[in-house]
Amino acid sequence: MSINGIIEDFEFLDDWEDRYRYVIELGKALEPLSESERTDLNKVNGCVSQVWLSSKVDKSDPDFPHLKFVGDSDAHIVRGLIAILFAIFSNRSAEEIMKTDPVTTFSQLGLKEHLTPQRSNGLFSMVDRIKRDARNALEPA
Repeated sequence: MSINGIIEDFEFLDDWEDRYRYVIELGKALEPLSESERTDLNKVNGCVSQVWLSSKVDKSDPDFPHLKFVGDSDAHIVRGLIAILFAIFSNRSAEEIMKTDPVTTFSQLGLKEHLTPQRSNGLFSMVDRIKRDARNALEPA
């Protein structure tokens, strides 16, 4: 799902209980994370729940190398937040990821106002991790 599609869907949902249910549904649609990717290296620090993120640089189109992400969490809401982050960042070049500020999107969705401080910290830890992976992809081999 695209981030624009998620934003449009959010606009149709009037109350936050419906929006939370929608976020959980987004999480259920995530590509499964293999057991081999549930490592300490892929674990995101700073999240109250357990979160794993794995990224790969896709060079199948040499004119547009981009990053792809897979991830998972043991918390349903957090899985949905991962899905939203992937809609923002996945299939973008490392340069685009570094220039993207998701705070505007979080504000548009109302996430900044409706997440607990712990979940907000975890969300920003996931963003930091995605940007770190993008920065690493920019470094020469």
